Amino acid sequence: MLSIQNLHVAIGDTPILNGLTLDVPAGEVHAIMGPNGAGKSTLGYAVAGRPGYAATDGSVTWKGEDLLGLDPSERAAHGVFLSFQYPIEIPGVPALTFVRTALNAQKRARGEDEVSAPAFLKQVKAAAAALKMDFDMLKRPLNVGFSGGEKKRMEILQMALLEPSLLILDETDSGLDIDALRIVADGVNAMRSPDRAMLIITHYQRLLDYIKPDRVHVLVAGRIVASGGPEMAHQLEAEGYDQYLPAAA
Repeated sequence: MLSIQNLHVAIGDTPILNGLTLDVPAGEVHAIMGPNGAGKSTLGYAVAGRPGYAATDGSVTWKGEDLLGLDPSERAAHGVFLSFQYPIEIPGVPALTFVRTALNAQKRARGEDEVSAPAFLKQVKAAAAALKMDFDMLKRPLNVGFSGGEKKRMEILQMALLEPSLLILDETDSGLDIDALRIVADGVNAMRSPDRAMLIITHYQRLLDYIKPDRVHVLVAGRIVASGGPEMAHQLEAEGYDQYLPAAA
């Protein structure tokens, strides 16, 4: 289970998260919604260990392991995966090479056998077909020249191959047309498992029509101010966040 208790995070001297508390049990999908600047992406970065997002108080544990005491690669080896809102381009590094290197690095860190090239190609071809990705695209430098939808599918492909146990999706619906949204959502839903937890960060309810969350949380001014069932996403879409602003003051 992901357990976040009284988490405070600052960027430089600027506090962003202000005592955020959240539990996501294994087997569940939770959504985080909130206005711009509320701290949604900061939450994902802090859990995954992005440099510059310093936790000044509180704790973050996954399956009882203190994540704040681990560097990003160690968190990844423990099963933490962050899908970026704006995936970066890495010129000169083929996507296939990048993913296989990441996969085998995690396996080494866990004391597992590395995946051979033939076995990896079999896995990646199956995953690409499920996401309706042209396999030749994976021979190109990672995300270079990819459309917004292709970049997001590439994130889901990595997720499918790495098989993380804690998935954090930061505005995965950003930049997707309706067809790409369905394909990406299908890829996410295929990862649902009793041993896996998901935290979906989004502005909009539309993604949650395809990825049905167990709980929806409202994040305002750096902390969770309300929680509810899936119907809360429709309420927020219709009414906005104004009613929750006084609770964050």
